[in-house]
Amino acid sequence: MTETGNSLLEIVAMLSLGMLSLALFFALIRLAKGPSLPDRVMALDLMGSIVVGMIAVYCIVTGNAEFLDTGIVLALIGFLSTVAFAKFIEKGLSR
Repeated sequence: MTETGNSLLEIVAMLSLGMLSLALFFALIRLAKGPSLPDRVMALDLMGSIVVGMIAVYCIVTGNAEFLDTGIVLALIGFLSTVAFAKFIEKGLSR
């Protein structure tokens, strides 16, 4: 890759990480404020997805795929936990 292409990749990666960090901050605010339990669960799921995005950007910038497995496992756990919570809501909270 040329020097210009490499610096462009670094700029795009820093912008991406900055936007993902901002989104993570807003999701943290939603997690803290609520107002309901489903809002908090969705904020936590969003935070997991954002972290997977951060891992992907890091792997692209470094050219190192060591953490991709971690990102895949984190995405799978986030998906399964959201599905489990949806089943919990479907059955009813008062039991």
